Amino acid sequence: MEPKVQDYKSEIIAIIRSNISPGLLRGKLGDYHENDLAEALSDLSSVEQKKLFRILSQDLLSDIFEHTDEDETIRYLDEMEVKKAAGILSKMETDTAVEILKALSREKRQLLVGLMDEEARNDISIISVFDEDEIGSCMTTNYISFRENLTIKQAMSALIEQAEKNDNITTLFTVAEDGTFYGAIDLKDLIIARRDTPLEELIATSYPYVYGHTSIDDCIEKLKDYSEDSIPVLSDDNQLLGVITSQNIVELVDTEMGEDYAKLAGLSAEEDLNEPLKDSMKKRLPWLSVLLVLGMLVSSVVGAFEAVVSQLTIIMAFQSLILDMAGNVGTQSLAVTIRVLMDENLSGRQKLSLVKKEMSVGLCNGLLLGSVSVLIVGLYIYLFKGTAAGFAFAVSFCVGISLMVAMLISGMVGTCIPLFFNKIHVDPAVASGPLITTMNDLVAVITYYGLSWILLIQVMHLG
Repeated sequence: MEPKVQDYKSEIIAIIRSNISPGLLRGKLGDYHENDLAEALSDLSSVEQKKLFRILSQDLLSDIFEHTDEDETIRYLDEMEVKKAAGILSKMETDTAVEILKALSREKRQLLVGLMDEEARNDISIISVFDEDEIGSCMTTNYISFRENLTIKQAMSALIEQAEKNDNITTLFTVAEDGTFYGAIDLKDLIIARRDTPLEELIATSYPYVYGHTSIDDCIEKLKDYSEDSIPVLSDDNQLLGVITSQNIVELVDTEMGEDYAKLAGLSAEEDLNEPLKDSMKKRLPWLSVLLVLGMLVSSVVGAFEAVVSQLTIIMAFQSLILDMAGNVGTQSLAVTIRVLMDENLSGRQKLSLVKKEMSVGLCNGLLLGSVSVLIVGLYIYLFKGTAAGFAFAVSFCVGISLMVAMLISGMVGTCIPLFFNKIHVDPAVASGPLITTMNDLVAVITYYGLSWILLIQVMHLG
């Protein structure tokens, strides 16, 4: 028997709707995780939400809003007293607060920033100078740093002093006298160090870092490879500005995967449910126009084999089988290739091996599925179409051979197109699923009707 999953959301809602005092309510809700509180918050009525905003502390509300969608957070802030909203923004992670402020009107943004505490305003001004596609826009100023020439006792005192406002304390950073980044210290090493141990012995001076104005795309692989819980972000003159946390990295990777997924469908990465119809149409039309031209090319190829179709109309019944399987193989190869291309250090030999592998997979799968098709299609034509067994299996043999060849070529096309895009420094995800599918439709049509003409009409004289 599976263990029962705890329904925290229902418990939280029941507590909020109970008739207990504000102090007791605050204490009980403090026992739950902020993510569970955020999920429950969206199910409350507007009156219940406002009641909760009055009772809960700014610290707890800021943690809850870290787990809500940006649009929801903005709506919640609009519903509460402006000074409390500013206080909550002051206590949120700086990168999150910046994103929320950017989404507000200029007047509301200026009002809230004016009411925020001075330290929060300074942190926001630091992050606001970076464009949204630069890694500095994703950093947080929630970190602990101190001079590299302190004693162990002084470093512990600095840690205790700063830990009250900064909870990213697993990794501690050191700076030189002029503020230049010097290195990092593991919290555990500092705690167990003897008082007379020089702090210099604990500092990892080869610790990874990134510059704030570096594009996210250029440094995301570096961030993933190091697997650190915090990586420092530096200014162009090597001053420590903030850190990228492991949570930031997870969000960046998730966003990057979402963008690639959108591109695989021929969509823009920014498109969402709230985007106006006109804007969505503008983003999709260019791709659809290209695919329309390619689709017309496919249709014209089918027209070129009109004589084959007129003599053997039954082959039209299996066209979709060949086209669908070719498109599926091409899309699978595309997905594998884009995943492999995330490693920017691939050699030419490795890329060639990738093409050979995908073609081999397509060929082997084509042989297996083609053999199955010969049997099933042959029996279908013989039993249900009332034709001679020789004719039925001649057609099914042509279908099987066409399926094998189309899957072989589609594996190559689905691999070579993204490799070509990558070679000319274009995002390989742009080689989208619809493009690969349409290209493979063209391959499949030529293969199927070409082999039908050669094998069935020219060789077997079945027309």
